[in-house]
Amino acid sequence: MTVPSPAKSAPPKANPVPAASALYLREDELRRGIELLYFGYTSLIRGPDELLAEEGLGRAHHRALYFIARKPGLAVGELLRLLAITKQSLGRVLNDLQARDLVVQKIGTTDRRQRLLHLTPKGESLETALFERLQTHMAAAYSEAGQNAVTGFWNVLMSLIPPSDRPLINALQK
Repeated sequence: MTVPSPAKSAPPKANPVPAASALYLREDELRRGIELLYFGYTSLIRGPDELLAEEGLGRAHHRALYFIARKPGLAVGELLRLLAITKQSLGRVLNDLQARDLVVQKIGTTDRRQRLLHLTPKGESLETALFERLQTHMAAAYSEAGQNAVTGFWNVLMSLIPPSDRPLINALQK
């Protein structure tokens, strides 16, 4: 007679996160969430920051590359709204990216005043390398947290975005 093997359970989490209390709007709970968001972001962005430093670029360059990759042909005005930075700051970022042959601007086909942004092959390669560092870290965190936690995380993050800006995010979904 064979004895059935016990059902395999998911491996225990390295550092289980305690459940939020029913009083999750108290200052201590809010501070904990802010701290976790801060430290999580710092850890997430460390890999891309190292690669950006090697290239002499910063986080603003990374964000521009990311959104241009997400939506090739993105208009400069739309990128300005997505990044929520000044025209002057965006101008510096785009000039740097163009000078390094990472981004090109093309004239709009329906509105010649529009400047549409595209990554060059070199820009695609850099953005892919940056994304791979984010993807590895994020996928590991998602896997450890589980689907329900990811959905809850997305809900919290979406709720941090002003309702007037949410259509910008939704427009990025392919």
